[in-house]
Amino acid sequence: MNEIFSDIATPVISGILLGGLYTVIALGLSLVFGVMKLINVAHGDLVIFGSYFAYSIMTYLGFNPVLSLVAGIPLLFAVGFAIQKYFMARVFKRSMEAPLLIAFGISLVFENLYQILFTPMSRGLTTSYSLESFILGDIYIPVVYLLNLIVALIVMIALSLFLKKTFIGQAIIASSQDIRAAQLMGINTARIFCLTFGISAAISAVAGVFLGLTFPFTPVSGIPFLIIAFGVVILGGLGSIIGTFVGGIILGLAQTLGAQYISASAQMLILYVIVLVILAVRPQGLFGR
Repeated sequence: MNEIFSDIATPVISGILLGGLYTVIALGLSLVFGVMKLINVAHGDLVIFGSYFAYSIMTYLGFNPVLSLVAGIPLLFAVGFAIQKYFMARVFKRSMEAPLLIAFGISLVFENLYQILFTPMSRGLTTSYSLESFILGDIYIPVVYLLNLIVALIVMIALSLFLKKTFIGQAIIASSQDIRAAQLMGINTARIFCLTFGISAAISAVAGVFLGLTFPFTPVSGIPFLIIAFGVVILGGLGSIIGTFVGGIILGLAQTLGAQYISASAQMLILYVIVLVILAVRPQGLFGR
């Protein structure tokens, strides 16, 4: 009986904890879409930017990769701000296709830059705690999986409080609801969009560090993790923080349960079947409006 419970509990707990990582990865994508109605196809590469930056800090300076966030968060914020200000904003009013093409071009630039600087070899953020597990009865849980969920909750709460309790946060919400009305109220929506993109990229810095602690990554890892992030926000509802969290948990559970009871190769297929069912029954996602 205990063995059966352990067989079920292990993938369930692991899936929930892994869902925390997927939530952090998807939050920035969800934020940009919720405010700007733009799917940033370069989002995955910004996450990998955070992974490589942490890898560089750990390798060349010997610092813990988590400490790299002290510099990584403001650096990614500046990168995101600059992308919106100098690239996206110039074509944003022309059509919705133009920003997608710009983002796709930025994605290609980042991927080739990573290959030049770090080679196509797989990298990882290996630390003492990233290799440790703790025992819960008969269940072995990787410490980094627990950290993923804790960080997801911290980032979600911080982002929610920022949006609800600060002037800039309220301006972001107003711009997401009605751009024209926000402009009439004196809000500089162009600057708000830059700040939104910067915040999204800053969250990507956090996601990149914990992604690197959990999985190996390569210069082209941004693509599969973009697909994962897109699946998360589709499940939860584009632009919803709570929905992103629920979508991340569903994705994590689908992956671990699929690998446990069907096969490792079918785990992502199960996820996309769930996405298709959600889109068919409720196209706006579980928490979308």
